[in-house]
Amino acid sequence: MDAKNAAEVKDAVDAKNAADAKGAADAKDTAEVKNATDTKDTADAMKNRPVGLPAELDEIDRKLINLIQLRFPVSKHPFEEIAAEIGTTEDIVISKLTRLKNEGVVRRIGPIINTRGIGGTNTLAAVKVPDNQIEKAAAVINKYAEVSHNYLRNENYNIWFTVSAPTQERLDLILSEIQTELDCPLLNLPTVKQFKIQVNFHV
Repeated sequence: MDAKNAAEVKDAVDAKNAADAKGAADAKDTAEVKNATDTKDTADAMKNRPVGLPAELDEIDRKLINLIQLRFPVSKHPFEEIAAEIGTTEDIVISKLTRLKNEGVVRRIGPIINTRGIGGTNTLAAVKVPDNQIEKAAAVINKYAEVSHNYLRNENYNIWFTVSAPTQERLDLILSEIQTELDCPLLNLPTVKQFKIQVNFHV
């Protein structure tokens, strides 16, 4: 093989090696990008996962959650009755409900009082609060025992809450004090007509 042919062969081998090296590097970069994307997707999924949701619910958990949304026994031994219906024991029902409440799956177990039915009144209200005052506003609103719900929303009026009071005068006073202390616009949206619906989350 003369020098010219040897040089051409060497150049061809070098070019092939360079291409192979580039291909390997591209494959490695692609794998790294995929791994990074997979990691980000997993992190995003965990971040967007509802706070307090347990890793999994077993069959008894699911039966329990589905049952208590529809009919909770009003009796001396409600947990015993629930246990008999879903095929477990009273102690297990109490233990599971305690855990589910601690984990935020069950918010509360108790009666919902019709405020107007006992002579009281209630309303839905909202305030427009600057972002740097949200925590302060939440604390001001939450100090009233008459406030039952309080939510931050991505809206112009960004904090929404419900208030129930024994009289209209007390309700008006609470809203007036909140507006004065926060020094921000407040919407008062009392019920005009109630359309009662039943919402069940089957799990």
